[in-house]
Amino acid sequence: MIRKRLGNHCRIGATWKMAALAFRLARETTGMLQATYTQEGSRRALMQDQAFVRAFDAAKARIREMDVRVVGESNPVRQTILEVYVAVALQTPYNDFDTH
Repeated sequence: MIRKRLGNHCRIGATWKMAALAFRLARETTGMLQATYTQEGSRRALMQDQAFVRAFDAAKARIREMDVRVVGESNPVRQTILEVYVAVALQTPYNDFDTH
């Protein structure tokens, strides 16, 4: 399951709907950080911008090269607490717990 989920973030053919982390990395690279809820600047519109598409493809390639380690926790309460603790302890910039 984790392998499939990670694959969604880095598969060459992954779309912006599948690769949220790659999309976020591409936003950082291109400086297009602000999400909009209008046609202009929308995710769909960004995927028409060739510079953004190149950054998105590069981000997926970057994710493919990442070294990933997994810690298993079957208890859902401890799983949640562990995720928050690790995000704080490691100061992970991409695990902000925002609703997207």
